[in-house]
Amino acid sequence: MAGRGAGGRGPAPRVSALDGEAPESTDFANYFCTYAYLYHQKDMLEDHKRTGAYYNACMQNRAQFSGKVVLDVGTGSGILAIFAAKAGAKKVYAVEATDMAKLAKRLVAAQGLEGTVEVIQGVIESVHIPEKVDIIISEWMGYFLLRESMLDSVLVARDRFLKPGGALYPSHARMYLAPIRSNICRQRHNDFQNSMEGWAEFVDEMKQYYNVDLGCLSEEYRKEQLDYFSYTAAWTDIHPSQVVGSAACFKSYDLHTVTLEELKAPLKARFSLNVLEDGPVDAFCGWFDTQFKGSSENPVTTEVTLTTAPDPTGATHWGQQSFFLHPPIECAEGDVLACDIEVVRRKDNQRLMDVAIRHRLEGPRGTGKDRLTCFHIE
Repeated sequence: MAGRGAGGRGPAPRVSALDGEAPESTDFANYFCTYAYLYHQKDMLEDHKRTGAYYNACMQNRAQFSGKVVLDVGTGSGILAIFAAKAGAKKVYAVEATDMAKLAKRLVAAQGLEGTVEVIQGVIESVHIPEKVDIIISEWMGYFLLRESMLDSVLVARDRFLKPGGALYPSHARMYLAPIRSNICRQRHNDFQNSMEGWAEFVDEMKQYYNVDLGCLSEEYRKEQLDYFSYTAAWTDIHPSQVVGSAACFKSYDLHTVTLEELKAPLKARFSLNVLEDGPVDAFCGWFDTQFKGSSENPVTTEVTLTTAPDPTGATHWGQQSFFLHPPIECAEGDVLACDIEVVRRKDNQRLMDVAIRHRLEGPRGTGKDRLTCFHIE
């Protein structure tokens, strides 16, 4: 195993005899590195809708955890492993790819749970657990559910370590899209215009001060800014009053049965959104929920749902992903937006997503033309 020490000082101390390999360097830089910082762990822990859902899923289903062997994939601070132990698990393997594993081990010991929870450092694909497990628990969800592609690792763990009939927490996930009204759409358009005005001033200054004409780069700058302001999905905290039509659940996953091949393939779905108010539709708003149902052989006593839907009390740390439309769609109550969506992994970074939404307005005034907009989720 490659050493984790810095400056040529040799390998860092092992967290466990079961430690696996560190993440590949590019993947570490693109993804894993932020999870090695406590500020990022704090950001997730203080999202009480998130943390509370996992706490309730464990504590309200003690009978399902009592005496069981549990695997926590991507344990981070170790909080889910601690919940599982407190719910009665006899053994918890808590796997973390980054050096946060060392702090998780310290936190586990401070709770007096080091006899139950074994923290292991390494990517789950390289770790070897000495026994099959009854339950896999993991907080793997990213923006719009699939960003970060961490579910891949959970499925690898499932196929390698979960006993037949074992349960995943969460066990199911669903993705939604709804039409919304938002001033952010106009704000982003104005920001784009301001950016272009700023570029024009910059070009003039460069010519005036240094006699260098950057005008030949103006079109490239315009494309770059347009891509960011118009075609990059935005984290938003949408209030339910901004939702102006029905939400469609366009994709659902059963984590016990979905395959890695299915997950890596482009996600394609067709659905309709019913418009409930007159006026513009400024964006499509996407969110997800996860359900803790256990497995058919070991169902939960109390089902828990973690949702990231628009909420009057405020968003989770995932927020919602809004896909802004330029120009907005002018709609009337009773209109229908016929939609097709395709979600694919970026070729240059498999943890990021490209989203294409094709939509057509259908209503008493007739049927509009198909309109295709392509977005990035960064």
